[in-house]
Amino acid sequence: MRLTVLTAAVWLVVAALAAALASAAPPPAKEGGSMAKFALTSADFSEGGTIAIAQVFTDCRGGNVSPALKWSGAPAGTKSFALLVHDPDAPTGSGWWHWIAYNIPAGTTSLPAGAGDPQRTLMPAGAVQARNDYGTIGYGGPCPPPGQPHHYHFRLYALKVAKLEVPADASAAAIGFNVRAQALGTAELMGLYGR
Repeated sequence: MRLTVLTAAVWLVVAALAAALASAAPPPAKEGGSMAKFALTSADFSEGGTIAIAQVFTDCRGGNVSPALKWSGAPAGTKSFALLVHDPDAPTGSGWWHWIAYNIPAGTTSLPAGAGDPQRTLMPAGAVQARNDYGTIGYGGPCPPPGQPHHYHFRLYALKVAKLEVPADASAAAIGFNVRAQALGTAELMGLYGR
């Protein structure tokens, strides 16, 4: 009799724990909702895929056209976005900044191909493009030295501020510091290119 009562008591405790854990679990992600995963994609290259010659820097006989980008699932409370494109494999000691854009309005969910060219005015109103490591404003495509392919990280940050307060001539490091300090979440897409 005691064993039966003890067994029943153990089962009740297990059931209560299971119920408590189930109620504490986060709800499943909803497609397109605030609980969906923050994701960045491109029609021009896939995650871990090769970046096309159209996106490669002109000095490497490319078109230097920034890829089309699309995102979804931004965290709740997002007030703007910042895009940082970096090659950590560049032989500079700190990598190479290819594209820096910030103050991208919160309602934006994509950038068309070529948006990284300031002359084409394809960025949304209010967005700012900074100087890349080629010394130009906007997008500068891959152009690594011959050897192993380099990794190009396209990181889109959802920010809790509508406007990043940095000087117009701020360095990539200063912008990156401020972006990370204001980030609610990050979506990343990585492409490869080598010569």
